[in-house]
Amino acid sequence: MKAAMLGDNCIDVYRMIDGREVNRQYPTGNVVDTGVNLQKLGIPTSVISTTGDDENGAWMVRVLREIGLDLTRFHVAHGPTAITYMDMNGTDRVHGDYVEGVLENMVFDAEDIAFAARHDLVHTALWGKAENVLSAIRSENPAIRISFDYCDRLDHPIIEQTRPFVDYGFFSWHEGDGPAVRDFLRHQVAEGLGTAVATFGDAGSLCYDGREFTACGISPAPHVVNTVGAGDSYIAGFLYGILQGWPVIRCMEKGAEVSAQVVQVFEPWTGQ
Repeated sequence: MKAAMLGDNCIDVYRMIDGREVNRQYPTGNVVDTGVNLQKLGIPTSVISTTGDDENGAWMVRVLREIGLDLTRFHVAHGPTAITYMDMNGTDRVHGDYVEGVLENMVFDAEDIAFAARHDLVHTALWGKAENVLSAIRSENPAIRISFDYCDRLDHPIIEQTRPFVDYGFFSWHEGDGPAVRDFLRHQVAEGLGTAVATFGDAGSLCYDGREFTACGISPAPHVVNTVGAGDSYIAGFLYGILQGWPVIRCMEKGAEVSAQVVQVFEPWTGQ
């Protein structure tokens, strides 16, 4: 079993933590974080993306290669690597400016699509710019499983555009379980999404597979340091279970376990 991550990469730069000026940074990105955690769980993982030809891009390539990710279709373009500027308030992130850099013009060509289709699972995310190639990936490999992180953009048009091709859709829901989220998940599946998962932060998660709802709590995290990466790491754990053929509840529990590990370190990956 192997997975391909299709989408963004960037550098998170922290300028203020609890009112103190800092200069702390690390390579990241929605699909990078999910892919790194999958790789650390033992799933051979590729990242298909574009980074800059600056120092940050070289750092990104070096770190991902050291972790063991397949960078066969990880491109380097002329220009700056994307940067997200962040502050921290306690353990919660505060997003600042975003410099898109070379991601502004990132596209996935026929070779990227063919390479992605040779995997068992493809994962992408809202800002990954892969929504237009999912149908082509599915055409090349009808058996492939496709996962999409829609984050908290619950009314974004990309949802409707991609639902017919997505087997596992993940949504960040800022309220806990209740009639509203259950209606939302039912609607997504009724409109073509395979399985819909809502994550509630420290209130657990909820999954609807078209037949029944499954609820799952969180795993203990005695010392929360930084909640950045909690959602991506949950997805990595969940997809690991899917690739192992586990039942949904066990996939959710694995997602909660990996997420609990990540929030106890500053960086968005396990094993720091």
